[in-house]
Amino acid sequence: MNQISPMAYVHPEAQLGDNNIIGPFCYIDRNTVIGDNNLLQNGVTINYGARIGNGNEFFTGASISAKPQDLKFQGEDTICEIGNNNSIRENVNISRGTASKGTTQIGNNCLLMENVHIAHDCFFGNNLIIGNSTKFAGEVIVDDNAIISASVLIHQFCHIGGYVMIQGGCRSSQDIPPYIIAGKEPIRYAGVNIIGLRRRGFDKELIDLIHNTYRTIYSKGIIAEGIEEVKKTLPLTNEVKYILDFVSSSKRGIIR
Repeated sequence: MNQISPMAYVHPEAQLGDNNIIGPFCYIDRNTVIGDNNLLQNGVTINYGARIGNGNEFFTGASISAKPQDLKFQGEDTICEIGNNNSIRENVNISRGTASKGTTQIGNNCLLMENVHIAHDCFFGNNLIIGNSTKFAGEVIVDDNAIISASVLIHQFCHIGGYVMIQGGCRSSQDIPPYIIAGKEPIRYAGVNIIGLRRRGFDKELIDLIHNTYRTIYSKGIIAEGIEEVKKTLPLTNEVKYILDFVSSSKRGIIR
């Protein structure tokens, strides 16, 4: 049975699962689907097109599946998907998709801290930590297990690799490859995310291999030459393949 405050509004066409708690002054629009065991604290807005999984907690002022801040948006029928077991803190704003991709997607087990903005058509993976007041423009991709600190600004169409650590206050208009620390001003490669990788169970040999992969790539003036050198000289583990695929497919170029 759901617990819905008498001071909340739930549209008759909204679909709710079981054991949800809907606090006072929440607003749940039509064409929304909410799973089981979600907690909406007071003043949460679930807009048209939201698709929410199970076990999420939404804090005061969160606005999910908001109308895209994109002048090309013409009211097309799009959605915003939220997975399971996410913590979405105060005043987080997540836009729904546009005709470009049709959906904005957040995975599972993510912590989105206060005042984060995620624009239209973004695709976020699992186990992410996003710091306070960090902003993502449209169609950004963030792979699993990334940690992005506070007040970071990410340009539209950028791709952020898995297991990265981005230092607070950074701005990036280029892709940030996996397993690294990105920081300073202007943003640049600041080494391998050794502590983060150790915490995720990467052993010393694998961390050294990742380090040698980047040392080889960045030692060349032309990235493609570095990629070819890696293929010739280093073991092509899944982690190395991930790096090479990420770098070679980058459309915006990687930070150096």
